[in-house]
Amino acid sequence: MDVEFVFDVPCVWSYFAFARFQRAAARIRAEGGEVRVRFRPFQLDPRATVDGEPKIDVLRRAFGAGADDAVAGIESKAASEGLTFRHRHAVWSDTLPAHRLIAVAARQGRGEAMVERLFRAHHTDELNIADPATLRRLADEAGVAWQDGGDDDVRAELARVRAEGVRGVPVFRIAGRTLNGALSEESLYQAMSATVAA
Repeated sequence: MDVEFVFDVPCVWSYFAFARFQRAAARIRAEGGEVRVRFRPFQLDPRATVDGEPKIDVLRRAFGAGADDAVAGIESKAASEGLTFRHRHAVWSDTLPAHRLIAVAARQGRGEAMVERLFRAHHTDELNIADPATLRRLADEAGVAWQDGGDDDVRAELARVRAEGVRGVPVFRIAGRTLNGALSEESLYQAMSATVAA
């Protein structure tokens, strides 16, 4: 089956959704099903720069005095799902370069591996995922051959996603159904199971 996943890398709910999707897809694949994922880009902050700024500063501007407690809560929630979040030194930066690398990886059959590594790079390793040298190293770790160019293609896809009415992420599209938010592993598994059975 074909699954679309619309997301942005710094979005904590996108990471939760992807991790749950991976577990659900592994169950489908273990049962003999085939799951193909099309990754589609979204930018939470199109004005973010390549050099970036501390993510905690961005969160404090958005959420005020409650930002630090929110970060602690999300880090605790991540730990309960087997993920490690470290956001106190994370870098909030332009995600277009990361989405371009994901498109390159997808063409090489390494999309899922690249997306997972980029999520971990931002949320766990606190790396700047707009930095060219960092992206080249992450591509190598994920077994992706680096390619230059492709920014215009990503911008065009971002425009298509906006034209489709997507205003927040994560979004899944499974067999024509649009599913919004960080759904549970079981919900994603059931949605994909229904497609296999149909």
